[in-house]
Amino acid sequence: QRLMYILFSLLYPATIQVQITPTQGEISVGESKFFLCEVVGDAKDIDWYDPSGERILPNRPDIFVSRSDEATSTLTIYHANVDNAGIYKCVAKNGDKEAQATVQVKIFQKITFQSAPSPQEFSEGDDADIICDVVSSPPPAIIWKHKGSKIQVAKDVRFRIMGNGHLQIRGIKKTDEGMYNCEARVMARGEIDFRMIKVVVNVLPTIRARQSEVNATADVGNSALLACDADGFPEPTVTWAHMYQEDSFSGYSLNEDGSELVIKDVKKVDEGDYTCIAKNKAGEKAEEVSLNVFVQPKITYLNNQTASEFDEKVILTCEASGDPTPDISWSFENRVFTEGHLDRNIVVRSHARVSSLTLKNVQFTYAGQYLCTANNSIGQDNQQMYLEVRYAPKILGPVTAYTWEGNPANISCEVEAHPGASVVWFRDGLQLPSANVTNTKIYNTPTISYLEITPESQNDFGSYNCTATNVMGTESKEFLLIQAEVPSSPEIQQVEPFSSTAVVEFEEPDSMGGVPIIKYRVEWRLPGQAWNGRVYDAEEGEITIVDLKPETTYEVRMSAINGKGEGERSPASTFKTEPVREPSAPKLEVKVQNRGNSLKVNWIKQDDGGSPIKHYLVRYKAKHTSHWKPEIRLPNGSEYVVLSGLDWNTEYEIHVVAENQQGKSEPGILSFRTAIEPTTIPDAMDGVSGLGTGAIVGILIVVFFLLLVGVDVTCYFLNKCGLLMCIAVNFCGKAGPGAKSKDIEEGKAAFTKDESKEPIVEVRTEEEHIPNQEGGGPTEPNETTPLTEPEPAAADTTSTVVNLLPSTATNSVTESFSTAHSSPASESTMLTTSASSPTKVAPAKSSPQNSPVAQSSSVKANTQPDVGPLVDLSDTPKVPHSSNPIPPVSGPVSLPSANADGLQSQCDPVKAPDSTQNKDLQVDGPAKDAPNALCTDSTTPAQNEYEHFHFHIPQLVTSILVASQ
Repeated sequence: QRLMYILFSLLYPATIQVQITPTQGEISVGESKFFLCEVVGDAKDIDWYDPSGERILPNRPDIFVSRSDEATSTLTIYHANVDNAGIYKCVAKNGDKEAQATVQVKIFQKITFQSAPSPQEFSEGDDADIICDVVSSPPPAIIWKHKGSKIQVAKDVRFRIMGNGHLQIRGIKKTDEGMYNCEARVMARGEIDFRMIKVVVNVLPTIRARQSEVNATADVGNSALLACDADGFPEPTVTWAHMYQEDSFSGYSLNEDGSELVIKDVKKVDEGDYTCIAKNKAGEKAEEVSLNVFVQPKITYLNNQTASEFDEKVILTCEASGDPTPDISWSFENRVFTEGHLDRNIVVRSHARVSSLTLKNVQFTYAGQYLCTANNSIGQDNQQMYLEVRYAPKILGPVTAYTWEGNPANISCEVEAHPGASVVWFRDGLQLPSANVTNTKIYNTPTISYLEITPESQNDFGSYNCTATNVMGTESKEFLLIQAEVPSSPEIQQVEPFSSTAVVEFEEPDSMGGVPIIKYRVEWRLPGQAWNGRVYDAEEGEITIVDLKPETTYEVRMSAINGKGEGERSPASTFKTEPVREPSAPKLEVKVQNRGNSLKVNWIKQDDGGSPIKHYLVRYKAKHTSHWKPEIRLPNGSEYVVLSGLDWNTEYEIHVVAENQQGKSEPGILSFRTAIEPTTIPDAMDGVSGLGTGAIVGILIVVFFLLLVGVDVTCYFLNKCGLLMCIAVNFCGKAGPGAKSKDIEEGKAAFTKDESKEPIVEVRTEEEHIPNQEGGGPTEPNETTPLTEPEPAAADTTSTVVNLLPSTATNSVTESFSTAHSSPASESTMLTTSASSPTKVAPAKSSPQNSPVAQSSSVKANTQPDVGPLVDLSDTPKVPHSSNPIPPVSGPVSLPSANADGLQSQCDPVKAPDSTQNKDLQVDGPAKDAPNALCTDSTTPAQNEYEHFHFHIPQLVTSILVASQ
């Protein structure tokens, strides 16, 4: 086409041609576009005209015309709008020549979302109008989609597309929430655009109180928790208001979401209704919580009172606060007084928070502490008040006292008075003490006045007057001092005989003589022979006669002794002892040792059946097992056994049987549970020392070693014997006169058994030297006991003298044992027994036999103590000890080996125990010294002592180790 213009211009040079490029134009609103007007031929002017026919001037802001050269002009439309649409014309002129061309400009509106906000929020249940404003030319078609599918308004009447293109959802639900697609289409241009709109459905809060009523107690530091749980969308916030007004709640605290309100240190003013309010975009809801504040009772008024005896009445008042209103009660000593108490002298009245206790016809016994108690459902309060009652003196106590000439007696005048009274004593109208009366003394305490009288003659007995005086009045009382008599005779009810003992049951004397009985004398004899006797303390209760012969008839009689002297003897009663039989079962008692898994089992010897006890048999087991531990045989005179190494927290059953020649007694049975095993070890046992057990043992061993060396050196220089002598013999070839025979050094110290089969028993026999004397201790205080220390009175008392021979019953025997390997639980058991030596011993009359068993017998001493006449026993003189005491034993004494029935001669070789017999260690009673004349030994006494010392070294070491534990 351009070529045609060129050709045309060549053919017709004087003609002007105009062409607009592009020939037509479509512009979207807001876009810019230019058009080029080209002129063929000479043209002086090139102008553009708008659709209204007006020439477009160069200075228009929206349409700009520019001429780039002589042949072209450009029309530019900036940011087109619908008003710019129409036909634009380009005119070229050159003189009278003119040419023009036109171009049609169309302005159209693209799809434009003027308003489609996201998200859009609605409250559940509202009619929601989802906004989507779209413009275009021509107007667009609107399509709504939800969850990827086109919304079919014909299928769900809740949905409707409005004329303006909005989507309406009637009664919107939480399930309608989500993303909605607003899509616009222009079919003429095939144009499409869309917007995603998020629809949020807010849910109105719901709120509920965890407790509609909360109870709390005031003034005790308690806190109260008020809580409301709220739901909704979005998550609601919870606030609180008290008395329908929001408050800062000073002293209160809230949790993070405000649902829990904590009221610290609740007071009564905190009581009331609290409102919890839940708010979100959908609205708010409120709920009420009631706080009930209770107050513990508190006594607010209670004062001490004063009254006088015989006043018409006195009123005690007690006030108390609290919520609920407390009930008020009164108590005095062990009596409780409440509203409605029925007593003509005591009336209780209560009104609201006040209670009054009215005491009519006031007595001195009303004085004392009164307790007011305020009580309600949540607590109580107590407070005491004192009622002071002023009253005249009252003299109390017994009016008679007994004594005898030369024995001081106390007459007690006990006075109750308020205020305190002064006390004066009179005798025949004369105030005591007086110049004429020297045997009376007066001692006063705050409540008692003592008149001490030492009768010198019959004239001192009779009436004495005590007079007490205070500001309220005076009281007098006559007291009688009566001459005491010796008691009448007791009455023997029956005698229960056994083989070697008898129990005497009796009735107390009808007449005590005015003073308490302190002792009973019991005498018994074979018919026609001299009486034997013994004095028993009255506190013993049961009297047992011992050392009787079996199957023998005896007579017994009794007399009672008081401070005045001994009364008449009862008529003699006759009884006959039982034949020789088995012993009675021992009585057992248990003591826990320092270690909770060790037991000390003591037993009390009962009737021996008329035959000496040979030994005691002990066995024990855990109750939950049927297996008994190996039987333990202990010698006669043993008093206890210590069981060590027991299982912790285990119940054990212990049997102890006494055996004489007739057989075995019934077992004494005892059950005991050991302690629970401790988790820690104390620093020091019994608080004696802070040293550990190992340190104590080490110190003892060092001390023992030094003593051993000292004794050995002394023996070496004095008697040429001992350890140093053995070294001299071995290295120098010298033999001393005190050399010890080999068999004694190696074997006679203790029994030796197969440890893999037999237990090793440690038996410790302790000897107590008990002098055979009869002397009562101090008597209990009574009206005949003076307050002053009496001068020592010469008592014509014959001391009891018994010739006690040295006995090897005082020996200390120590042997160790361990539980047999055959037992179910391998446990180490230590047993310790204590034996008491007899107080009367006669020399043994048996001689050693060649047989393994040496029968031993004992002969009772036939000497009886002579008892002097009794005098005033309230001042008991000390009885001197026996003139022939037992020599002290300075160390362990070697014992000959013993079998089950007696002692083996020290001259015979030691024989091994019979394997067919019980293999437990058997120690059958106290060992007895064999007569020295029956054995000969070339060693000197000093050598014997030294050998005896060396003989017991292992046992002494064992004893030290045991003691350290």
